[in-house]
Amino acid sequence: MSRPVLLVTGGSRGIGAAICIMAAQRGYDVAVNYQANGDAAAKVVAACEAAGARAVALQGDMSQQPDIACVFTQAQAALGPLTHVVNNAGITGPASKLADADPQTIRTCIDVNVTGAILVAREATRALLANDAAKGRAIVNISSIAAGLGSPDEFVWYAASKGAIDSLTLGMAKELAPSGIRVNAVAPGMTETEIHALSSGEPGRVARIAPTIPIKRAAQPEEVAEVVLFALSDAASYVVGSILRVGGGR
Repeated sequence: MSRPVLLVTGGSRGIGAAICIMAAQRGYDVAVNYQANGDAAAKVVAACEAAGARAVALQGDMSQQPDIACVFTQAQAALGPLTHVVNNAGITGPASKLADADPQTIRTCIDVNVTGAILVAREATRALLANDAAKGRAIVNISSIAAGLGSPDEFVWYAASKGAIDSLTLGMAKELAPSGIRVNAVAPGMTETEIHALSSGEPGRVARIAPTIPIKRAAQPEEVAEVVLFALSDAASYVVGSILRVGGGR
């Protein structure tokens, strides 16, 4: 029996890396997309292979259509037709009030989180529709609880970008369900990843916000990955167009 084939955009670090490794442990072959950190992607591939999966690292900027198309082509050339996609690549940009935000920060965030995510969704749709003999095909978009919180004083533009992901998910789900492809979103809350230091410029953000979360701590990437793997799996066979919050009560 052939293994399902999963592509994860932004799969070299944080939540994306946790998804890749957990998927490999649960029987998927995995294509790990990364933008710049090839060493991090190689470590994820090695962990996937150690779990018995075939895995490949694929460089590509998920805000650029030529790169997106190339990553999908290379993934399928290396591993076979895709059955599952996690649309995960995203950035915040440096934290600030909206009035103080650099217009380029806003533009870059929208290019990756909205335009890029929609283009990834388009390629995922085309790839999974073409693989019409496969059972259990599914797409998971990574949203954020920020879409419902607004992220005032920090990332209003990021929150808006994730609101777009929620709308994208609803439309895709209704469009693709008749073809046997399930689409859902997972919306993480505060999670212990490098994004706070590398993208937002605030390495102490988790410690500052964790006390305000009802559960009194941030999530680990693996806790988010568990919900993503559920949404990909046949255990979620009647879950369509849902935004699954993983926010610790926020």
